Amino acid sequence: SLALSPRNALTLLFSSCRNLLARKQSARLDKQNDLGWKLFGKVPLRENAQKDSKKIQKEYEDKAGRPSKPPSPKQNVRKNLDFEPLSTTALILEDRPANLPAKPAEEAQKHRQQYEEMVVQAKKRELKEAQRRKKQLEERCKVEESIGNAVLTWNNEILPNWETMWCSRKVRDLWWQGIPPSVRGKVWSLAIGNELNITHELFDICLARAKERWRSLSTGVAELENEDAGFSAADREASLELIKLDISRTFPNLCIFQQGGPYHDMLHSILGAYTCYRPDVGYVQGMSFIAAVLILNLDTADAFIAFSNLLNKPCQMAFFRVDHGLMLTYFAAFEVFFEENLPKLFAHFKKNNLTPDIYLIDWIFTLYSKSLPLDLACRIWDVFCRDGEEFLFRTALGILKLFEDILTKMDFIHMAQFLTRLPEDLPAEELFASIATIQMQSRNKKWAQVLTALQKDSREMEKGSPAPRH
Repeated sequence: SLALSPRNALTLLFSSCRNLLARKQSARLDKQNDLGWKLFGKVPLRENAQKDSKKIQKEYEDKAGRPSKPPSPKQNVRKNLDFEPLSTTALILEDRPANLPAKPAEEAQKHRQQYEEMVVQAKKRELKEAQRRKKQLEERCKVEESIGNAVLTWNNEILPNWETMWCSRKVRDLWWQGIPPSVRGKVWSLAIGNELNITHELFDICLARAKERWRSLSTGVAELENEDAGFSAADREASLELIKLDISRTFPNLCIFQQGGPYHDMLHSILGAYTCYRPDVGYVQGMSFIAAVLILNLDTADAFIAFSNLLNKPCQMAFFRVDHGLMLTYFAAFEVFFEENLPKLFAHFKKNNLTPDIYLIDWIFTLYSKSLPLDLACRIWDVFCRDGEEFLFRTALGILKLFEDILTKMDFIHMAQFLTRLPEDLPAEELFASIATIQMQSRNKKWAQVLTALQKDSREMEKGSPAPRH
């Protein structure tokens, strides 16, 4: 035997290890170059072994016995890609790798049929989606054309002749369809009127007083003006704090009335000026929504004029001054027409002790601007400006009728929750169709007559009963 020195033995060992590692690395590279079967992603391919989608399609068509069609321009869009993404099509049209058993003929035929069915269904879906988009576009164009024609009618025919035309049948029909946004503010101002004779100068005076009061409260200086006699500084401060809190909760999704928003100062000015104009009423929750809707359609001074006159209407004044007796009379009148139009639902509400105040107060206080989508609420306002308070209660009955089938299956808790949080996707046309079916006439008496009779009965009962103790 040959004796190796320790140094030669170590050299021979290193040489053997290096050869072994080289062989393993070479074997690993050869294995990576083999064509793999991978469902998703990119796999390394042998040189010149890559098949593009056109070759696969041609091979499939040759096997199926159908002539190959020339590729369309759209098919050439992906030709510059370094690789072709794999898909379920490859599972059907591509043969299995050599290291796997071949597909049986029946399975291959079944896969081809499934592929063809997938293509047919995909084309049907594309056609259906294209038809849906086309229909939407046609409807949108029709609505825009209708609005454009309505704007011309309002500007050229109705507004210049308002006094003689506003109550005509043609104008009432246009009103019901919705006033175009570009003329809505002007129509609302004319319809609400200005019985209080408020001027822009009066608004400036009230706003200046409100700003002075804010400064006084912020510096802690006590102030008592003659017109505020009887109203404590604490009441005024609470009212101003409530305004600040309510503004942050007014149409929060729009993000235009909150602090830093473009309409924050305008809303703050109108509500502050109103507390100075009517200190006996002050600020009541819900007012911010009414003022905000007016701001979106009018400039600040005109919005204040419309706001003040709107709140001076009998129904709004009864609610915002919290006149319990008169509020109960309105609820009683509502129930008369509720029973007349929806007797089954009325009986269900009575059985579950669901009284109108639970859902009506929020609707009336905000004129539906908080409870309904803004564009739908504006359409409610359109007809409210035309028909007055009666339409607020007619709208309430329309909502109840629209959801009658759902409500009759609910208990007290679920009915109250549903009516205080109406669906956000309430379709305008469906609601107005429901409102149109409501008849505001009971035993040959209209809303105003029923309300007057109930008010008379209420006054007679108060006279005949002893004064309540405080």
